[in-house]
Order: sequence, then C-alpha cells, then structure tokens
Amino acid sequence: MDAIENAEQWQALLKDHPQWQTAAKVVLSASDYVVQQGERAPEKMAELLESRDLQRRYAPDEMGDKLHERLSEVSDETSLHRVLRQFRHREMVRIIWRDLSGDADLAETTGDLSTMADSCIQQTLNWLDAELQARYGTPQDENGTTQSLIVLGMGKLGARELNLSSDIDLIFCYAEDGETHGGKRPLFNEEYFRRLGQKLIQALDNVTVDGFVFRVDMRLRPFGDSGALAVGFDAMEEYYQTQGREWERYAMIKARAITGREEERQALSELLRPFIYRRYLDYGMFDSLREMKSMIAGQLHRRGMESNIKLGAGGIREIEFIGQVFQLINGGRDRELQQRPILTILDCLAERDILANNAVKDLKAAYEFMRRTEHRLQAWADQQTHLLPEDDDARSRLAETMGFDDWSTFEETLQNHRDNVHEVFEQVLTAPQADDDATDVVNLLDASDEEIQAFLTRWDYAEPIRSQEVISKLLGQHITKHLSHSGHDRLKKLLPLLVQASAGVDDPDACLARLMPLLEAIMRRSAYMALLVENPLALSQLVRLCAASPLISNQLAHYPVLLDELLDPRSLYEVPGRETLSKELDNFLASVDETDLEQQMNRLREFRQIASLHVAAADVTGVLPLMRVGDHLSELAELLLERVLDLAWQHLAQRHGQPPASETGAANSGFAVIAYGKLGGLELGYGSDLDLVFVFDDDAHQGKTDGDKPVDAMVFYTRLAQRMIHLMNTITPGGILYEVDMRLRPQGSSGLVVSPLSGYQDYQFEEAWTWEHQALVRARCVTGDSELCRRFTDIRQQVLSGERDAQELAGKVSDMRSKMRRKLDKSNHELFDLKQAVGGITDIEFMVQYAVLAWSSTLPDLMVYTDNIRILDALVASDKLSADEGEMLADAYRHYRGLANRCVLQERPTLVPISEAGEYPAQVKAIWARWLGSDET
Repeated sequence: MDAIENAEQWQALLKDHPQWQTAAKVVLSASDYVVQQGERAPEKMAELLESRDLQRRYAPDEMGDKLHERLSEVSDETSLHRVLRQFRHREMVRIIWRDLSGDADLAETTGDLSTMADSCIQQTLNWLDAELQARYGTPQDENGTTQSLIVLGMGKLGARELNLSSDIDLIFCYAEDGETHGGKRPLFNEEYFRRLGQKLIQALDNVTVDGFVFRVDMRLRPFGDSGALAVGFDAMEEYYQTQGREWERYAMIKARAITGREEERQALSELLRPFIYRRYLDYGMFDSLREMKSMIAGQLHRRGMESNIKLGAGGIREIEFIGQVFQLINGGRDRELQQRPILTILDCLAERDILANNAVKDLKAAYEFMRRTEHRLQAWADQQTHLLPEDDDARSRLAETMGFDDWSTFEETLQNHRDNVHEVFEQVLTAPQADDDATDVVNLLDASDEEIQAFLTRWDYAEPIRSQEVISKLLGQHITKHLSHSGHDRLKKLLPLLVQASAGVDDPDACLARLMPLLEAIMRRSAYMALLVENPLALSQLVRLCAASPLISNQLAHYPVLLDELLDPRSLYEVPGRETLSKELDNFLASVDETDLEQQMNRLREFRQIASLHVAAADVTGVLPLMRVGDHLSELAELLLERVLDLAWQHLAQRHGQPPASETGAANSGFAVIAYGKLGGLELGYGSDLDLVFVFDDDAHQGKTDGDKPVDAMVFYTRLAQRMIHLMNTITPGGILYEVDMRLRPQGSSGLVVSPLSGYQDYQFEEAWTWEHQALVRARCVTGDSELCRRFTDIRQQVLSGERDAQELAGKVSDMRSKMRRKLDKSNHELFDLKQAVGGITDIEFMVQYAVLAWSSTLPDLMVYTDNIRILDALVASDKLSADEGEMLADAYRHYRGLANRCVLQERPTLVPISEAGEYPAQVKAIWARWLGSDET
C-alpha cells in the first residue's frame, strides 16, 4: 500500500523534499489525519517541511516562542481561535510525524504534547485576561494585591504525559476573594474568573471550521459539574478537608499549576498536599483503589471493552494504579514519591525495594509499549480511542507501525505485556485474605461471649474466658461503637487475624491483652488497621514483638506511626551504624520545611522512636548483644543532640547574630555539651534521662553578638542551652525527645545553666565533692566546639589524676555508697536488687570510680575511657586486678545489666530472685573489701 499515491497534495509537497519520501510512506499510511492536513492546508504543511522542524527536537522554550509569534498579531477572539487551531494542527502533524517515523521517543512525544497544551493555556489565558481587564479592571484582594486565575492541569497533562488525542482535565482557582479595580464597572473576583475561565474553555474546546485545540473537561473541580467554575483557595481547602473523596486524592496526585505567580502556585501546592499525602502510611488506600478498579472492570465487562488497552486488564490504568497506590501510602513520608510522572515513580519504588526490580522493568516496558500503541491508534484519525481495531486492514496497519510483521505477533507481544502488568497488579491490590477459607472468617464484633470463647478455644488459648473479657472490653468502648463505616469494616477484618496470630506465641492470652491498647489507639486512625490487614508479615512481627516485650507493645500503642517499621522484617532487626544512622536522619528531616520548628521537633522524636524500636527488636530477639544496645542508644542520643544544637544555634544566630570568635556551625561555636552518667558511660537505656552539663569558652568569646539585636556572649550561650532543653523536654504529639537532668552542673540545681569553662575548671579543683569527681569518671564531650571539647578532656584528666589519700578517698566513697544503699536498696531475703544490692551494679561502678580517682596519678590509662568494661580492662593491664578478677567483674557487670535490661523490656522493677545473681555478689564484695574496707552497712 503506497499511501503517497492516494495523497495528491503530499505528492506535490514531497517533490521538493525527496529526503522525506521514506518516512512519508510510513507516516501517511498510519495517519489519515496527517493525510487530511496535507489536503486541507497544503501551504501550512509546505511551511512545516521547509522549516526542517520535522527533523529535530525542539529546544525547551521553542514551542511557546512559536505560538507567541503567531499570537502577536491576533486582534479579536475569532482570530485567536483560528490561530490556535492552525498552530495545533501544525504541531500535531510534526509530533505525529516524528513519532511514527521513529525519530522521537515516547518521552519527547508526550513532552511536546504537554508543552503545546501548556503554551496554549498560558498564552490564551494571558490574551483573554488582558481583554477582560480592559473592560472590568484588575482583580485584587483586599490589600490591593493583583489576583490571577490559576489553571490546574490534572491527569496526563499534570504529569506531562499527554497523549495524541487526550482531553485536558482542568480546575480553575484563585488565591483571594476581592473585586476588580480600574475598569468601567467592578466584578467580584469569583465572577471575573468565572468569565475568564469560560472564555478560556471556549477558546480551546469550541469546534469551529478549523477544528478544536483541546477538549476540556472540568468535572474534576470541587462538586463537579454543579460546583463553581472558579473557586478561591479558602473554598478549595474547605472542600477537600470536609468533602474530598478518595478518588479525588488519586486524581490530585498529578495536579500541576500551569498558570499563576510562583508564590500562588506554591501556596496552592501546600494547601493540597495534606489532602493528597497523609503524614502516616495510608494503607487504607488499598481498599479504595480496589473498589475503583472493580467499578471500572464491571463497566468494561458490561460494555464489552476488554480490548481497551487503557482500562482493560493489564492496561495502562493498572500500571498507574500500581504506582499511585504507593504514592498515596508512602508519599506523606517520602517527598521523592510526590512526583507526577509514572515512570519516575516506578524507578523510585524499585530504589526503595517497595517493588522488585524485575517487576518495575516489566511495568516500564509494558507502559512504553502500550503508550506507543495508544499513540498509533489515535494518530490515525485524531480521535480519543484506546480500543484495539477489529477490521483486518486496521489491525495490519497498527502491527506494521509498531514494527511487527503481522497482527498475531503484535497481539501476542501486547498480551505478554498485559499479563505481566496484571500479575503485579493482582499481587499489589488483591486482599491478602482473599483466598482464605470463608468458613474460617469470624465476625467477632457481633459475636456473643460464648461464640468468642469458642473461637479462642479453637485457637488453643489457655484462658479463653479471660481473653474473651479482654476482647469484650474493647468492643464495649465508646470509640469502638462509634467507628466510621470503613473503620468498622477494618476492625472486623483485623480482630480475628490478631487472635489467630497471637495463638502462635508461648502465652497467647498475655500477648492478646498487650495488643488491645494498641488496637484501641489505631482505631482512631483506621489506616493503621488497614496496614495490618494488608500486610501479614507486619502483623506477625507485631505479635512477635508484643509477645516478647510489654515495653515495645506500649511504645507501639503510644506511637502507632512505628507500625510502619514492621513492614519489612529484613530491616526491622537491622541496627545501622552511626554513619548510616546520620544519613537516615538527614533524609528523615529533608522533607520538613526549615522554618517549621514544630514539625522538626516531631520528626526528631519520631526518628528516636523508630531507631529505638529497631534496637529493641534486635535486643529481644537476640540479634543484638547486650553491650551493643547501650552503644547504639548512646550513638542515637549523640546524633540527636547534634541536631538539637544545630537547630538552637540557627534560631539564636538569626535573632542575635553570632558571639565573637565563633563561626557558623557547632564545631566552632565556643559551646559544648558534656554528657555524664549513662550517656557519658555509653550505657544509655531505653528510657534513660540525659545527664548533661553545658560549657562555653569564656576566654575567646567575650563581648556581644554581631546581629541586629546583640546580646552578651554569656546571655547568648545561656539562651542556647535553654533552647536546647526546650527542644528536648517540650511535650509534642510525639512525646518528648529526652528528659534532661542538669543537676550535675557546678553548684547543682542552683548553678548557672551554662558554665564558663574557666569557672567549671575552678569549681572542679576547688569546690567539687568527691562524688562529683566520681561522676566525672563517666563524663565526656558529646557535641559542640571541637577545641572546647579537647580542653574539657584536659581538665577532666587533670582533676581525675590529682593526688589523693587512698584511705581517705575509700572512706568517702564507702560512706556515699552506704547512704545510697540505705535509701534505695529494695533487696530482701528472696529478691536481689540488681542496681543497689551489696555486690550489685552500683558497687562495681563505685569500685571503678574509686580506682580511677585513687590511681590515675600514676596510671593515666585509667582515664582514657568512660565506660566501665574498658576501665576494668585497663585495671587488669595495670595489675590492679588479676585477669581472673577483671574477667569476673566484667562478667558480673554484663550479667547484671542483662538481667536489668530484661526487666526493663518486661516493665518490671530491677529485682530478681537471689539465685539469678549467682556467685557474683560475694565475689564483688570480696574485691570491695580489699579496696575500700569490709563495712558496707
């Protein structure tokens, strides 16, 4: 078939352009639309061939420049309509030609189509707006700020994925109400923009002798066809907060402001983001998208449209569903997933291991194949169709333009792509329990007490009556009885799953009881119920962790956002090192506006909870050795302290400038944070306070800050410390970051919030008590000015290495320990207080502190480390302890801490049966007697 022979005008045109003969045969045989344009407007096609635009890719602004040139001589709306349509025909022929001839890839084709639509909308709106303002004046808000019509491009236009015959889905809005000024008669902004929007639609959508520019669909606006044509931001926000439906969230993913000032576009984006993207992982979207897909599938079946490559099984829509369901679920927590193009989103999903690389590869290949097929279907007659042809000629033509020898080969390849897509779609959107035996599904919400007990008995609960009462108590609560319809359905699905999953642990009754507070908490945000219903692995990890530790179950109940961490068992029990943890914290904070302090505080708290959960999960399952638990929790606290210092510094520096001799950033700030106690000794626990002391360099940092509101350096650093405490201690929806204890600073609670380093040094040498020097053994600088940290270390070593009378020191240490024991020891004839009993944890710590203070003057290696185990190693190396004694004390310390850690995870006091302490108390007591005397009463 020689298409050129049947196109007389093209024959004439191509005589002078023989280089296009080969491509023309392909293009003209595949597009009757291009043939018709040659017949109807030969002079326009001649100009196109002469321009050589067919053989090159446009520069970024070239499409808009070409339209601007053509519109420069437009004087009325009639000529505006004509020029727009002629421009559209020219550019459509160019785009179709390059697509069918193989000179343009899919990205260029969809990009050019989208750019053409953007240019037509923007420049037509500008022209019409100028005409309307000449009559009615300029729309302004009450402050006199000019208002503009913002055109939101939805769907494929919003994502810059327009096809050859797409409708363009638009929404019109404007920032502020008001009225026009400077015209013959004023209009309210809503009326002005309604008229402007109507004229824009007419300019693009009306069919004239020259055809149309784009078919415009406005049904996605608030309230659809019955809603206002143009709405203000306030009305939009109200609508989406109170009326917005799930399918509108889905539609809004691709929304893009095409017109309007940059600040207006940004404000609109911020307004819409909370509606589209939830802060938490929104697994409730699965059910919503299943319902949407089910409706579409039903319509296709009724209409006999299974051959629809967009809406049919394995079609383009399923690929978009797969990508967009994960955008809606994860996008609120991951800004990278708030992008619009589907191929970009698929790559992001592969990078995050949300979808397998092979699945993403198959989806991308299928998408490109079907979009190219879609373009060839639409190129034939410039009609919006996604249906495969039924007649043989059309089938042969389509197969040939797709590069296949015959229809059957093309159809087989297309079906393979569709099968691949549908397989992934089913894996993603099919309910996990869809294939369960219906007889095993029990509605516990409407069951009687006896039926619940029977169900529990069937699952081997030892105390079915007790567990039934736990369930019935939950079901009888006000929140349960007043759940939304979707919440009720999700609880109905989840509760039996929790009962069944808990049946597999050692004590199902206790585990189920621990799960009830969590279930009550997530009923307030039913998407978390959907998360557990949709993810059997997450459910099983939840049950496993709650069975192992009430501390973890309570943490999850208080902060259900942590349920997100259960989704991937591979990473749940991984505890990253400091460098990786720091990068994760950077990524975690990257999505937060730097000016949004409240959200930064919440994110810091959430990060601490997430990281602590990973440590606890690895701890209770034995993946993480005990001593590494303290290390990881200490590293986490140090990282968070660094970020808190940075935030506080930025805030104060913006307000007051910087102190003399300081530089941007904490490393040269003249300020440092000293950690004592468990953080100083690298033994931080899950709920430990931070014992902190703040110091500043008063030698180099004298005078006032250099900002607009200068203050003395001492005032600046005091406010800096106070700001840090505020950032950590303030209660937010995420709880507190850390409880800060400042009582170890010079002069205790009555002392300065931040100490000049010289004053701190004088205090340690002249006024500090022996117990304060004991505390200094475990003190270390954790963040701040590096030089100041070095100077603090020098002071610490000078203090610790001072000459002391060993006998006098022993008496003071022993007296202090006796006072503590009388006040705090909870031991009795059956129970051993791991911390305070004779021969327990605190005795070992006091012995280590005594040793450092007594012998560091001649044994400086004792001052190098702040943690007890490595100090014990140093005591062995210096012959103050035999190897056996050192090993025994280290083993006793680890044993006690292991038992104490287990008590913390079980939320019990640190009291154990005396037998569990073994021989260690007596052995520890013997060394205490040798060093400090035998009287410990």
